[in-house]
Amino acid sequence: MTAPTQSGITQATETPPSLQCSVASGWEVLTTLIACLHDAVLLVDAAQLRVVAANEAAALLFALPVQSLCGRNVVELSSTPQDLCFWIDASQGLANSTCSHTMIQRCNGETRPVARRVSRLVLEPPIEPADPLQSNAERAVYVVAFHDQTAERRVEEMLETRVAELRATLESTADGILVTDPAGHVNCCNERFAALWGITGELLARRDDQALRDRMLRSVEDPTAYTERLAAIESDATLHASDIFKLKSGKVLERVTRPQSSRGRPIGRVFSFRDITESLEACQRIEQLSHTDALTGLANRRQLRTRFEIALAMAQRENAPFAVLFLDLDRFKHINDSLGHEFGDRVLIEVSQRVQTCLRQVDTLARLGGDEFVMLAHQVDAAGAEITARRVLEAMSGPFVLDGLSFTVTCSIGISLYPSNGSNMDELLRHADKAMYSVKNGGRAGYRFHQPHKDVDLRSRMRIDHAMRQALANGRFRLNYQPQIDMLSGEVVGAEALLRWSRSELSHVLPAELISVAEESGYIVILGEWVVNQAVQQAAQWHARGMSLIIAVNVSALQFQRSNFVESVALALRQSGLPPHLLELELTESILVQDVDEALSRLGALAQLGVRMSIDDFGTGYSSLGYLKRFPIKQLKIDRSFVEGLPDNDSDAGIVKAIINLGRALHLQVIAEGVETEAQRTFLKQAGCNSYQGFLYSAALEAEELEQRMTPKQATVNGLRLIRR
Repeated sequence: MTAPTQSGITQATETPPSLQCSVASGWEVLTTLIACLHDAVLLVDAAQLRVVAANEAAALLFALPVQSLCGRNVVELSSTPQDLCFWIDASQGLANSTCSHTMIQRCNGETRPVARRVSRLVLEPPIEPADPLQSNAERAVYVVAFHDQTAERRVEEMLETRVAELRATLESTADGILVTDPAGHVNCCNERFAALWGITGELLARRDDQALRDRMLRSVEDPTAYTERLAAIESDATLHASDIFKLKSGKVLERVTRPQSSRGRPIGRVFSFRDITESLEACQRIEQLSHTDALTGLANRRQLRTRFEIALAMAQRENAPFAVLFLDLDRFKHINDSLGHEFGDRVLIEVSQRVQTCLRQVDTLARLGGDEFVMLAHQVDAAGAEITARRVLEAMSGPFVLDGLSFTVTCSIGISLYPSNGSNMDELLRHADKAMYSVKNGGRAGYRFHQPHKDVDLRSRMRIDHAMRQALANGRFRLNYQPQIDMLSGEVVGAEALLRWSRSELSHVLPAELISVAEESGYIVILGEWVVNQAVQQAAQWHARGMSLIIAVNVSALQFQRSNFVESVALALRQSGLPPHLLELELTESILVQDVDEALSRLGALAQLGVRMSIDDFGTGYSSLGYLKRFPIKQLKIDRSFVEGLPDNDSDAGIVKAIINLGRALHLQVIAEGVETEAQRTFLKQAGCNSYQGFLYSAALEAEELEQRMTPKQATVNGLRLIRR
């Protein structure tokens, strides 16, 4: 059943819409029409399922010329089972049209995705003989249109890849991401966003923007401020903003928002949320550590300086003094060495707690490091500072009990006052520190105020130290020799080498002060080694000329404690050629009692060299008779402080007799120094002293002067005989 039309072409009534025309004119219209289309089009004979016409687009799609396509069975161009089923049904008149996405196969075996539409058209007779259908009977064709989707599929795949990459990027970031459109509706978000705000998957699945906004609003600590700020952001499509707000859960979030635009038009907004709770806490911790001591929690030097500036401003404004108290624990190193640093840290914490209770709230307690603490007492004078120091000493006097161990910790406190002792923190701290060390030197466990005149002494000692180092480098030191006289024969039996320098601007400096500065700075080690070498060389020269004197050289504690001291003495003897028995080393009692075993080992090594040893200034130290028995000592030297009062001072006389008797009992020689009167010499001789030195015979002489006195031509000097050995 067909429906005629003016065109002469009829479509089967089963397949609307209809297109009618004459066969000849209809065929021309169809072929012309498909030739003008961009999509590939085939005309397929409905009875034989062969291609009767094709356009150039079809030739490009199938990679075949139009002539090769015409006459081909359409089944050959199919590549899917669904297509084969359709054309089988079509050949039996069971299928008139279809529209689907399928695959076609090109001549090179390549398949391409296409969108295909098939429509069945009926052509009415008569048909001109030239018509390809060559029949007057009713004939039908299938118009098969193909749209190549290769490029579209490629774009879709690329878009899917980009979407997957963006989704992976969103989910891999540590920030919560929320994307909205210009109206504020949610486009997408990542899981981190949901976790930060505590949003459930069920709420996200509902796509309820208002419910999501309400949930976020209920989560913030200040909803009003949050709402106002969000409204301001959404009112300006081009606004870049960054905010920090706190949630009720305690989290602190940083929100960064950036507008989205496409071709110059705003298309939405991206919100980035970052949890900065830990970083803020870390910053606060860093800030706290920068101003406080990590162990005790007290102020550190930086915060102390800030507090000092405040105290200074108050003092200048109100014309009120303040005090700086420098506290150092006594013998704290013993605690660390014996019980460990961890135990020592616990002691420091308790010390800080005790001292803190002795201060007012306006005062500051700081720990500078180790066991050093500083107290800054506001608006106090000397009396107030003394009260604070006494309070601290009392608090520290109580026993410490840790891990069942009870012990005592004392401290020394130095005090400086503003403005009398300084106008800035460094100056006041330095003066308080000096005062504290004065307490240490005076026996510890006390307090002392800064004494300005001691600064002058310190500067003087600094000048002496510098001049001393320059003098040795420039050859301005020399040795003088004080003769030592045998008490019975009056013969010169030895000489003590004494250091002198020829620096005119410091000629007033006494040798004792020079030695004191050298010992304090540690330069005594270098200076002492130079003295030993010079004295040994001079004695060797005298010995070579027949004048064999025992040369006595003083040795400091620092010099004696050097590990290479014995080797340096042996080297000096070896290089000079002096017989070892002509060198006598004068040691102080402090050397012998500091480390008995070490001293005994070193003295034994010196004794093996053949060097003589004596104890200098005997009676002023802490020698033990037990030590004297063990040490290879040959002589005791009575200090000049006991000789000065002879013979009238009973105490001095008793001490001197006791030393002489002790020397006899231990089979030691005894020599007295500082003998200036004949009465002193007579008393010492009667008491049994073996020899002496002092101004009675001679002051310290230059080497040439002593050598002249030792010549054979000079029989007597000051009534005493000299001998040449």
